Amino acid sequence: MKKKWCFLSVELFLDGLKTKAMTYTIQKKWTNARKSEYNGILYDSNFEAAYAQELDLRQKAKDIKGWERQVTLDLRVNDFLVCTYRIDFIIHHNDGTLEYVETKGWATPLWRLKWKLFEALYSNQPAVKLTVVKQNSRWQTEAYKKRKAYERERDKR
Repeated sequence: MKKKWCFLSVELFLDGLKTKAMTYTIQKKWTNARKSEYNGILYDSNFEAAYAQELDLRQKAKDIKGWERQVTLDLRVNDFLVCTYRIDFIIHHNDGTLEYVETKGWATPLWRLKWKLFEALYSNQPAVKLTVVKQNSRWQTEAYKKRKAYERERDKR
């Protein structure tokens, strides 16, 4: 397996100014996630695209009002912007509640830290639910096969 390197830059927001705190190099070990397209939108993985397909089906069945993808949220502590967090999906339920959904194949230490901060800031809000959908290879395979079969059938038309 070819080694891949990526550079990670951590930025802090102090007094409204964006300052670079540190830069370090890490080895990227998990390269199985490939970009996938669904409904003309490029998703970060097949798993995320399959979840978007499920949300479309739930919306058509009127199980949910709607949903948004890749929403960037500011994580502020005492009115200071600590960092930003991009959540995979926000689901608007029929009863007015919001569900923040993160689809995860592999949890990196940086993601765990940001998720803990996100939980601390958003979990105590009323009518808000936080969900992490962990990748289950059996579910992903079935959804992926169904989506690919649908795409092949659509392309034949």
